[in-house]
Amino acid sequence: MRVMIVEDDHLLGSAMQSHVGHQGHAADWMKRLDEAREAMATTEYDLILLDLGLPDGRGLDLLRSIRQKRNLTPVIITTAQDQVQARIDGLNLGADDYMVKPFDLDELSARISAVARRYSINESSKIQIDTVSIDLDQRRVEREERSITLTSREWAVLECLGRNQGTLVSKPVLEEKLYAFGAEIESNAVEVFVSRLRKKLGRELIQTQRGLGYVLVKP
Repeated sequence: MRVMIVEDDHLLGSAMQSHVGHQGHAADWMKRLDEAREAMATTEYDLILLDLGLPDGRGLDLLRSIRQKRNLTPVIITTAQDQVQARIDGLNLGADDYMVKPFDLDELSARISAVARRYSINESSKIQIDTVSIDLDQRRVEREERSITLTSREWAVLECLGRNQGTLVSKPVLEEKLYAFGAEIESNAVEVFVSRLRKKLGRELIQTQRGLGYVLVKP
């Protein structure tokens, strides 16, 4: 997934970006609301982690403007404001979840997976294709009941295809899930990771529609 982190605390923001990145997501870290707005004008995000107290305004104002534009991007509020009214305001404005600082980064991963599942085309996070089983939430892959180890970027490609199983996913969309802002995008990166997945899971699982993109087949 492509995740935007809006957080002005440098220590926490850095930790969140590193953790989310290690989970196989492309994570862009914005420290101000104006940076977040500029990023959203050019990039489509799968999820936003939004702090409420920022140097140039309130996170709730960004959330309000997002929903007023009928933008349904999932938003998880991450804030030190533990007042009940703050939670109510955030949820009423369309937040999908609410986490109070300090929080455990592993719990953050679980919340991200839970919210992503609600927006997934597939009703279940578990995929079975012949002898290959994929658990998108637990980040587990098995082939013939043997665990398969994937790199973070291999997983990013597989998760994107898995959450859109049976649907064409274009190369530019997959590239957005792989790279955060500032990262150098290699021209054949998607082809490389798809090739690695085919070697590990079987060539028949991922179909290529030349010039269009890739599809994770349905049984």
